[in-house]
Amino acid sequence: MSEWVELIWIVQLVSTWYMTGLIWFVQLVHYPLMNRVSPPNYVAFQQAHMNRTVWAVGPMMLLEAITATLLLFTRPEIFSMNFALIGFGLVLVLWISSAVFQVPCHFKLEKGFDPVPHRRLVRTNWIRTVAWSLRSALLAGVLGGAW
Repeated sequence: MSEWVELIWIVQLVSTWYMTGLIWFVQLVHYPLMNRVSPPNYVAFQQAHMNRTVWAVGPMMLLEAITATLLLFTRPEIFSMNFALIGFGLVLVLWISSAVFQVPCHFKLEKGFDPVPHRRLVRTNWIRTVAWSLRSALLAGVLGGAW
């Protein structure tokens, strides 16, 4: 494997596993606790959450998407085209879910706590939790020689 492809592979691995750990924390701890913030503090909390989350999530999601795309074209011999297509497809699921479900819920919650978008946020975030978990399992399968 060339050094360039190896770097793409390592960035893919690190960014996906980082996001998998982060999304499980968000799903099990952070999002469910949002309803515990006192109403007078909620808008400031939600705005701070969104401002800080961009820095924790944005660069890694972007790196993951870029490397998943590059792996379609510079596939190392250690995995198949099916691996690249499934991995890329899961990245699409993540980005579409974020745009269609999670981001709109956050924008609604930025106006004040509302149990309806909060429940929808927690429920629909399982899409991303499962998709990142599948991506991590897929990458672990490559390391184990399954692809």
